[in-house]
Amino acid sequence: MQELDSRLDQLRHQAANPPEAAALKEQAAIRARVDGRARDLRVQVDDLTREQRKADADVEQVKARRGRDQQRLDGGMVTNPKDLERLQHELVSLDRRISDLEDAELDVMERLEAVQTELEQLDVELGAVDERMASLTAARDERVAALREEATEVAGRRRSTVADVPEELVTLYEKLRGQKDGVGAAALRARRCGGCSLELDHSELADIAKQPSDAVIRCEECGRILVRTHESGL
Repeated sequence: MQELDSRLDQLRHQAANPPEAAALKEQAAIRARVDGRARDLRVQVDDLTREQRKADADVEQVKARRGRDQQRLDGGMVTNPKDLERLQHELVSLDRRISDLEDAELDVMERLEAVQTELEQLDVELGAVDERMASLTAARDERVAALREEATEVAGRRRSTVADVPEELVTLYEKLRGQKDGVGAAALRARRCGGCSLELDHSELADIAKQPSDAVIRCEECGRILVRTHESGL
């Protein structure tokens, strides 16, 4: 029964801690980092998009004003020499203003393009991480399902074994398992307790050999139930 319980404990531990869990945790951390950066970039895209719209509007507004002034000049609507001179100076000033605004507009466009390019790369990376996580999750679920299936089979064998064991012995065994790190019974092999490794002397072995086969033998050192085998050295 101890062997079955040890196997059950092992299976349950493996099901609760599959090797894919660590890899999934690592991938989740990577995804969180990449997704966080992507969210920051999306905010930048929104901000730069608004900035570009404003830059476009500013350029168009100044160009419209220059167009009107140019029409006045070309149409001969300004005849006063001083007014004409001021208009010509204003046209030169507007040309400079348009050039400055277009430079600013180009700068915004370049920054927006760079951010969008990085965002696209991060979206690809996120997709790859999601694929890895999906693969790891599938492998984990398959492994856990197999472990649980085996645990169910071992638990069934344990129930069958327990059915043939006296209730008092089962109670003692369960109590010892709770006290002795899950090992309530240990094999006596080569005169040594398999639980605490205590080596029994010849007189102790002789006393054990005299006991009936159904007698409950306890290790004097650790208190575990000793299971006699053909390798006990009796």
